[in-house]
Amino acid sequence: MEEERNEVYERIPWETLEQKSPDRQWMLFVVAGAIVLGALAYSFMNSRPVAPAPSATPEIAADPVAPVVTVPPAVAPVPVPATAGPVVISEADLYAVEPERLLDQATAHAEWFVAEFFTLDGSEESAQTLASLLPSGIPAPTSEDGARVFVEWVRAVDVEQIGPLRFRVSVLVRSLRADGDEVYVRQAPMMAVVEVEVDETGPRVVLPPTIEKAESPEPAATHLEAVPDDIAGVVAQMTGSSEIVGGIPLPDGGWQVVVIAVGPDGVIRPQTVTVP
Repeated sequence: MEEERNEVYERIPWETLEQKSPDRQWMLFVVAGAIVLGALAYSFMNSRPVAPAPSATPEIAADPVAPVVTVPPAVAPVPVPATAGPVVISEADLYAVEPERLLDQATAHAEWFVAEFFTLDGSEESAQTLASLLPSGIPAPTSEDGARVFVEWVRAVDVEQIGPLRFRVSVLVRSLRADGDEVYVRQAPMMAVVEVEVDETGPRVVLPPTIEKAESPEPAATHLEAVPDDIAGVVAQMTGSSEIVGGIPLPDGGWQVVVIAVGPDGVIRPQTVTVP
């Protein structure tokens, strides 16, 4: 048996005694990665929502939530009396109405009545309209020779109150007449005096009109003076006419001059021209 040797070293050779193992730096990386992965897993598990316990009854999809609407408290309806026709104004209420309003109603109704009363066009519509405006039992106007009458214009010129709710309206009317196939010819103006009564249902004619020839007023007097030459020259430039009848001087130094000149429609008429 070989005798055991005892060797003495000046330095201990640790590298020969150390066990060969994997690189320490690689081990540190592995440990650090494991720690990071564990922390991420723990954070993920804590942040997951907890699922509710299953219900014994199946869930039903709810309708979209509607906006909340505040319903006002119910108010008892106020009874409204039913009316079978137009509102009827009592005679006492008519007396309380301003007289000017009643006068305007009577005047407008009288002008309408006169326009329909003097019109003769043979149409059924005109006949029905006039029948609704005439007093009951009064026949409509007729023409034996088949004349046609067209009302050119009507105008109320005077209104007189002859009763609490009764008015006498004087209406001036101008019409055109055509006999057979002839052309329309303008007729002399006439005055129709109509009595209108205003009651609960509105204005209405109570009698056929009184018809008379309209009287023309007396001509107004004019006092024309001779027009200076410089004013006459201005008038000639403005109208193209030198046929001057006369003029009236104005307080500010201008003139109103009457001249015979051709109008825009080609008709020669006397015209008044103001020269400042």
